[in-house]
Amino acid sequence: MMNARMQELERIAHTYHLNDDVADKFIEDACQEYCCDWLSSLVSPDDAVIELGFGEGVTLSRLATLSRSYAVVEGAPSLAERVRTEFPGVDVVQALFEDYTPDVPCDKLLALHVLEHVDDPVALGRHLHDWVVPGGEIVVVVPNRRSLHRRLAVVMGLQPDLDTLSPRDHLVGHQRVYDLPELEDHLRRAGFEPFERKGFFLKVLPNGMMLDYSPELIQGLNDLGDELPADLGANIAVRARRVG
Repeated sequence: MMNARMQELERIAHTYHLNDDVADKFIEDACQEYCCDWLSSLVSPDDAVIELGFGEGVTLSRLATLSRSYAVVEGAPSLAERVRTEFPGVDVVQALFEDYTPDVPCDKLLALHVLEHVDDPVALGRHLHDWVVPGGEIVVVVPNRRSLHRRLAVVMGLQPDLDTLSPRDHLVGHQRVYDLPELEDHLRRAGFEPFERKGFFLKVLPNGMMLDYSPELIQGLNDLGDELPADLGANIAVRARRVG
């Protein structure tokens, strides 16, 4: 029997990840594909990799064959079953992150769009500390509260604060958005030392106002994101090493 948290993950899976009628999903998928260009440069053939969550499967599709081993921990039963069906060569564990510890720690832990969803990101980070070998890495990607589109919304009076959650945030289960100082503070408190920061996607408007953007325009906005300071992108990424 599923507990309340697992039921919520299953709800999100069916209303978003398994729902082909979500109009803005092509934007998010394109941004994930772009992020994978960077992520693929971080994974070596000698690495054991664990990814937290399956989502749309973009990261798994791109990275699973690059490492020595690749595992996914997914809380939603329907998404875990999708991994088993579509990626039979990938290890999948259906469990809440907080309730699971791998038998063997990994070299690279991918927490991509995870910390904004959980009840206590620092407590989860401390739990994840033991998932990683000493000196190994956690790679975190989260939505950026200082994104240009959030700044514009505040200036225009469309939302009161930079960290105000939108209807779309609630749809996908976001509990918070981050800036780089807070994200790095959470990682340090969890026993990781940040050493690389990156921003992704030049986003001035919310997704709902970009539905008629062409794939070429979305690609261009991803490309231009690399020329911005990290804290202006729609998403921010931090690499951090396990300490201790």
